[in-house]
Amino acid sequence: MFAQEITEFWRRTFLSGGVLRRDDSFTVAVNPDLSDENRVMVLEATDGQTMVVLTPALADRLDLARRPDLTAPAFRRILDEASVTLHGADYVFYFPEARSSLLRDEPTGDLRQLTARDGAVFAAFEDAASEQDLEDAYVELDHWAVFGAFDQDRLVCAASMYPWEDAQIVDTGVLTLPPSRGKGHARNVVRAISRHAYEQGFEPQYRCQLDNQASVALAKASGLMLFGKWQVVSPDSAN
Repeated sequence: MFAQEITEFWRRTFLSGGVLRRDDSFTVAVNPDLSDENRVMVLEATDGQTMVVLTPALADRLDLARRPDLTAPAFRRILDEASVTLHGADYVFYFPEARSSLLRDEPTGDLRQLTARDGAVFAAFEDAASEQDLEDAYVELDHWAVFGAFDQDRLVCAASMYPWEDAQIVDTGVLTLPPSRGKGHARNVVRAISRHAYEQGFEPQYRCQLDNQASVALAKASGLMLFGKWQVVSPDSAN
């Protein structure tokens, strides 16, 4: 369903260290190379698999090696008891493997790639957006790639991508100005910038919080499919 590069990326992320527990639906692994900011991560994939990776130090502190019958719900209870708080989960979307037909050339209206020469146009776009929308979308003109949709020479929707470290994956942010929502601009921009990513040898990735129904709807309308739910430790975690 998904490209091999995607499944291999997540396998490397979660299973490149020692495995403490593995069965048909739940895997716990340790990885000494995890940063403190990512000292525990959880992926609940749509295929029913839940994978956990954490630092050896945290695994020792939670005494996981002495819990052979550990389950996913029990693991979350152990985290709670140890005051280890996970950040709110993100949905992670990708295009299916048969992406070439989904992202074929199609009419996109007044849409193009943006460059540094579009600084004034992009600044006007930012001025018309709320601070909360700008923070949530994380669309920046100096990102790896930026595309925008226009209405009478006015930028009304923009998407940008930035690559992940040590992976051929690019994250996507998109923002449409409120008066221009519901007109298909975001779908067209997401598909156009995703085509560009594939042409450059990258896998487009789309993430959003579970309660962001508008973003979930956009992902589906753009042809993306849900891969799973991903969580990392909260920066406010007590431990």
